[in-house]
Amino acid sequence: MSARFTNANAIRALAMDAVQQAKSGHPGMPMGMADIAEVLWNDHLKHNPNNPKWPDRDRFIISNGHGSMLQYALLHLSGYDVSIDDLKNFRQLHSKTPGHPEYGYTPGIETTTGPLGQGLANAVGMAIAEKTLAAQFNKGDHNIVDHHTYVFLGDGCLMEGISHEVCSLAGTLGLGKLIAFYDDNGISIDGEVHGWFTDDTPKRFEAYGWQVIPNVNGHDPVEIQMALETAQKETNRPTLICCKTVIGFGAPTKAGKEECHGAPLGDAEIAGTREKLGWPHAPFVVPNEIYAAWNAKEKGAKLEAEWQKRFEAYRAAYPELADEFLRRIEGELPAHFSEHAQAYIKEVNEKAATIASRKASENSINALAPALPELLGGSADLAGSNLTIWKGTKGISAENADGNYLYYGVREFGMSAIMNGIALHGGFIPYGGTFLIFMEYARNAVRMSALMKQRVIYVYTHDSIGLGEDGPTHQPIEQLNNLRGTPNMTVWRPADAVESAVAWFAAVKNKQGPSALVFSRQNLPHQQRNETQIAEIAQGAYVLSDSNGTPELILIATGSEVSLAMDAAKALREQGKNVRVVSMPSSNVFDAQSDEYRESVLPSSVRKRIAIEAGHTDFWFKYVGLDGRVIGMQSFGESAPGGALFKHFGFTVENIVSTANELLK
Repeated sequence: MSARFTNANAIRALAMDAVQQAKSGHPGMPMGMADIAEVLWNDHLKHNPNNPKWPDRDRFIISNGHGSMLQYALLHLSGYDVSIDDLKNFRQLHSKTPGHPEYGYTPGIETTTGPLGQGLANAVGMAIAEKTLAAQFNKGDHNIVDHHTYVFLGDGCLMEGISHEVCSLAGTLGLGKLIAFYDDNGISIDGEVHGWFTDDTPKRFEAYGWQVIPNVNGHDPVEIQMALETAQKETNRPTLICCKTVIGFGAPTKAGKEECHGAPLGDAEIAGTREKLGWPHAPFVVPNEIYAAWNAKEKGAKLEAEWQKRFEAYRAAYPELADEFLRRIEGELPAHFSEHAQAYIKEVNEKAATIASRKASENSINALAPALPELLGGSADLAGSNLTIWKGTKGISAENADGNYLYYGVREFGMSAIMNGIALHGGFIPYGGTFLIFMEYARNAVRMSALMKQRVIYVYTHDSIGLGEDGPTHQPIEQLNNLRGTPNMTVWRPADAVESAVAWFAAVKNKQGPSALVFSRQNLPHQQRNETQIAEIAQGAYVLSDSNGTPELILIATGSEVSLAMDAAKALREQGKNVRVVSMPSSNVFDAQSDEYRESVLPSSVRKRIAIEAGHTDFWFKYVGLDGRVIGMQSFGESAPGGALFKHFGFTVENIVSTANELLK
């Protein structure tokens, strides 16, 4: 029995033992891909278990994330801070080894995977980040950014539509350091895939512009080695290595069958597997000589030390660039950026322009981007509508990666998942635009941004029925509620150019999760504010207008409806009513403020409240309570000019005044 086979069997044994102990999990993929992983990790992967965040490490992703025990076994065997007890704790509460790989739980895990295809999309984003960062920082013989992105994927990943979106773009962008291993085992949960998946995968990827290495025996280290070396020599195209494997390799009766995909093998089958593989050791026991063969600590430390030496030479030649590189990798904003942003917000307030908030967003990008070189923009083929292009925009291409903008094409889901990969890689703050309604196409990637707390900025325009004639297919109703209800997501719907500028600054600063910036198509009037009110915008909600004395009614609004609330308040005050108007551009931010601040804006003693927003009503009852009212949407929209739609659905001064008078009876 070869040493390579024995080393790979350590993965198989740990995977089947952990799944068996947990009484749940997926042993088939780790057992089937163990030989591929052994060659990659022991002969090619550039990493350092002593420092999982070393900037120039290779990135390794398991897109078929249900096979998480493969990655946990690799991390444990090669010397990361993942103990045998951690493996015994597989799928248990608060363990380092959750059911699917989760970013932030386990050292060495580059991204959260599980929703099939998204790990592949993240890998494309990481490869884009590597190529662009290298183009921006490498100088002559000083290559401080020079690593590969490796991704494992299965039949399920390739069935998912996102795989088409991102792999097509990866080929167009010539991501030569992206290498994907396709686990072609012909099995998914429902059985043999030939009944529902008969694509000619090699031809499909050749059509994308990839190098394809077909028919590799995924259990032959020599063939795997040759394929990897061929892949690494190709610098202008990403590579797909198609590996024929047997799911559950080594299991005497279940190998090659769906029974081993997503369930423990069982004691008898495990005993038979041990005998068949020649692995006589007890559960969770790995001999010292095998640990020694796997341990990558010394090798990893040497690799990082060599890079550090190169970086010091780079620093000597380019001290300012070296400092800039470290700043960007660490995710810190430039010195004096806050002062720059605050000066711009003041300037916007002084201009007092009446413009669409999407235009205000464009103006904000133009103001902030020159001082923020890590800002990496894009749009899903809607740049002219989302207004995501700024004066210094330079598109990224296969021939020239030294840019700051990605033309994603009509790929909302792919764009969002790629941005996650870019953010995870480090060195960039990605933003990408589409219509708010098409967040639905990208929903799961948006959720993954929030789950991983990544600094990703979503620019969503055409925010309501106000977009008009395109009709209900394009008019968002429930999407704001969806975003606001997502943990770790911060949602901003600004009322004018000033709030838009504040929202952009807040999103750029936010390192705790993604931000959704929601902008209008139609023009929004400037709202007059004093310095205190401008400062309070950043707290998510504030008193925009107040009557003398204690208010008897509070109008709460966001976005385009704030001006409507202001007009209604004026009419009600003419009737002698004491009315307060609260602008709430970000409920998420407001909810995180102190009790004292929230009480100062929405005093509990004032129970008569009306919320006004051209979105679904349900969200707003948390603020208006049983004694309040919500003027919003409970149906889909219609096709008509925006003004006609606002009148038709009750977004008028008259309706607000009427509702207020009824409430105040």
